[in-house]
Amino acid sequence: MRVMGVDPGLTRCGLSVVESRQGRQVIALDVDVVRTPADEPLPRRLLTISDIVEHWLDTHHPDVIAIERVFSQQNVSTVMGTAQAGGVIALAAAKRGIDVHFHTPSEVKAAVTGNGVAGKDQVTTMVTKILALQAKPTPPDAADALALAICHCWRAPMIARMAAAEAKAAEHRKKFASKMKAAR
Repeated sequence: MRVMGVDPGLTRCGLSVVESRQGRQVIALDVDVVRTPADEPLPRRLLTISDIVEHWLDTHHPDVIAIERVFSQQNVSTVMGTAQAGGVIALAAAKRGIDVHFHTPSEVKAAVTGNGVAGKDQVTTMVTKILALQAKPTPPDAADALALAICHCWRAPMIARMAAAEAKAAEHRKKFASKMKAAR
């Protein structure tokens, strides 16, 4: 499975592409950080992110995109910018029929470090080890994008099982409701 991991942001947006292999083995294929100047108008910044992400989607052909879920932060304008960048990326994926999954920062940290409140240094160190990289990915947005992709690779089987179980439960509810209606 090829996963594009995205650490959304207006000033720095981390992008990565990894491929899962046998077991828990994950291979890094590409990583970068899109930067937009803070003094540029918002629509121009979103367009820059959109153009680069669309190029990545067309170049790497990911099966799924894992985006960090925006959580409340102290600075409302930062939250808004992060959400807008994530929305632009989700839209680009939807236009191509690519599934998008959102993961919370604590889910990602727990997946790669075993600790849902791990610091950025711990995440970067574990990403470097998991992917057998020669050097630590920098800036932290690059490491976070890789961590998101790794997290999704490892959680995807569980997500698929949950979706199948939910579909089966919905089918059973429908059959039960039909039987109840027929019994009246």
